[in-house]
Amino acid sequence: MMNSPCPLDHIRIVLSHTSHPGNIGAAARAMKTMGLSALYLVDPKIFPDAEAQALASHATDILQQAHVCTELHQALDRTALVAAVTARPRDLSHKVFDARQGAQELVRAAQLQPVALLFGRESSGLTAAEVSKCQIIIHIPANPDYPSLNLASAVQVMAYELRMALLEQAMPATAAEACPLASFNELESLYAHLEELMITSGFLNPQQPKRLMPRIRRLFARARLEKEEVQILRGILAALGKRW
Repeated sequence: MMNSPCPLDHIRIVLSHTSHPGNIGAAARAMKTMGLSALYLVDPKIFPDAEAQALASHATDILQQAHVCTELHQALDRTALVAAVTARPRDLSHKVFDARQGAQELVRAAQLQPVALLFGRESSGLTAAEVSKCQIIIHIPANPDYPSLNLASAVQVMAYELRMALLEQAMPATAAEACPLASFNELESLYAHLEELMITSGFLNPQQPKRLMPRIRRLFARARLEKEEVQILRGILAALGKRW
């Protein structure tokens, strides 16, 4: 359990495969204006860069402290809740929140554990594989005739909503909410264990997997599994595995 005086310290802004360094700098500035500081970059096309520095203005410290990762799982390491920010409708969608509701969910969870807000490529957004690693989806309501937000603008909108959620949630987490959620790593290990066992038992044909694993990920995403619950499930899988 974490006891930070400010949940915003536990919220990561994760930018995946950003093409334009200016967007990274503008996102850093948007973060700092609202009190966010943890920036994670997944395989950016160009970084560091002078344009990023220029558009960051007085938020260059966030750029200097940014975590540059080669793979998404590194940026999500040990997070307990990951929200995908996407404008496109998704098949097998996780639970969808608007920007305000999603920010409230993140701030609530960030009182206890690290969480992440994931943004995709400027041109195409997040991939289905990236969204599958999240537990919730956040949609920013926009003009349906032109819903495309610039990446840095989307970060600014969410950073503002996170700050407003912080101001509205002055009460500490209740005892019922204090049970630690399973981390990203623990969930990924559960999915891998379950997939391996389903293949061994013949329930899943790896040559024709269809959409079984995405459905299972969506099922558990809705459940918001706690650490102890994942341990119970892993124990059950281990016991069943011995029979095969």
